[in-house]
Amino acid sequence: MQEIVKRKRARIERDPSRVITRPYIPGDLSRINNLLSKVLGLSESTAKKILLQLHHDFADRHRNLDELLMVNFDKVAEYIPHTIHISLTKKMLIGSYFTMEYSIESAALFNPSIVLHPDQSNVPKGGARFVMSLRATGEGHISSIVFRSGIIDSDFSFIFDSVPDFVETPAMLHDPFYDNHLFCLSLQEMGVWNDTSEKILSRLQPFFTYQDLKFSIHEVYKKNPDQSDDTTINAINWLANSNYKIKFNDKTQLSERVIYPVSENESKGIEDARFVQFTRDNGKTVYYATYTAYNGEHILPQLIKTKDFVTFNISTLNGKAIQNKGLALFPRKINGMYAMLSRQDGENNHIMFSDNLHFWHTSQVIQEPLYPWEFVQIGNCGSPIELKEGWLVLTHGVGPMRQYCISAILLDLNDPTKIIGRLAEPLLSPNEEERVGYVPNVIYTCGAMLLNGHLIIPYAMSDITTRVATVELKSLLRMMKLAG
Repeated sequence: MQEIVKRKRARIERDPSRVITRPYIPGDLSRINNLLSKVLGLSESTAKKILLQLHHDFADRHRNLDELLMVNFDKVAEYIPHTIHISLTKKMLIGSYFTMEYSIESAALFNPSIVLHPDQSNVPKGGARFVMSLRATGEGHISSIVFRSGIIDSDFSFIFDSVPDFVETPAMLHDPFYDNHLFCLSLQEMGVWNDTSEKILSRLQPFFTYQDLKFSIHEVYKKNPDQSDDTTINAINWLANSNYKIKFNDKTQLSERVIYPVSENESKGIEDARFVQFTRDNGKTVYYATYTAYNGEHILPQLIKTKDFVTFNISTLNGKAIQNKGLALFPRKINGMYAMLSRQDGENNHIMFSDNLHFWHTSQVIQEPLYPWEFVQIGNCGSPIELKEGWLVLTHGVGPMRQYCISAILLDLNDPTKIIGRLAEPLLSPNEEERVGYVPNVIYTCGAMLLNGHLIIPYAMSDITTRVATVELKSLLRMMKLAG
């Protein structure tokens, strides 16, 4: 099997110097007030001197340092009496005391997926421009999504775009409009559809804004505070804050953009995004990605939607069939239904269908561990790839010593519940070099793509860094054992 796999020299390495800013606000109100008093007590000349040194030390690490400091000043401004006049210098200085840097890639850069770039202009003949998403992990094992881009030329050489020193987080916006019907369905799925939620949602239009929702909650609570269910109101706020939009400055390069956790349900990380270029019924394409939001205790499957990798819509996935990791959306509907691979039981490969992209209620097992190198667990390694022969699915198998390998199956094109081909051995197993890392003996991918009769597979090595392999499709299909 190793004869048909070509490992490329190119690697995507972590860079600890790439940092973002995060709020650094003590949980104790007395500490916040003490710190504010100390900074406000400084003379204007001393404040200017400290701020000048800050600019000297940090301005070349952040494109818009002053704006970032002001954002965090605004987070504590409510604790300062309105009667106090504060100069711009002291506002920025206060902001700096409530700011910390975070190195997004300091621990690892792994679990990649790859799709065609939305802009294929000026690409050499036989080549393609790509977008690669990766899971970046920093201090505290908090994960975010970062991107790389470049061109694969006709001989399958990788030319990566340069990676700027700066990293940018996006502006967060709540959805311009929420769908009342879908919102109600989600509350029912969460088990909080009751008198309180019905009163709040019945006051709203079929499509409502975040501010409309907040006003309705306020009015219902004000009218009957003793009869309002606080648990339900908290759940409504949680759901609203789990569905939002983020937008980057469109002048930034793709590799400058980082999707960092912003909502409470993903406070401990955004894990393993599986991007796919999805073709709608009208022939137009959009990019979706499933990912796992983690808050330190629970996971929540989420969905990303984007057309340009500048603006991203984030929404929740609902239903009994999505309560686990490893969701992978098919790149188009099948027989009028959305289709998704999943892993409900932590052991087998499942498939599920739905007429609504955001709700998934049932699943069925399509693949169970068969060979020794996958006895522990199997799962998908990203969205299926459509071929005339069927749906090609990369899979991962876990064997002795918790070693992860990458393999493949082929599903029937019209009925993907049927396996029509399966490799009898791994396509990729970790070699000696790839076994060393943060989590040893693991190679893993979140999505591959097809180019000129070859499979392009970016994959992580022991959860620390990433490389790429190519496989000739004809040889791969020839080696797949027919099912039955």
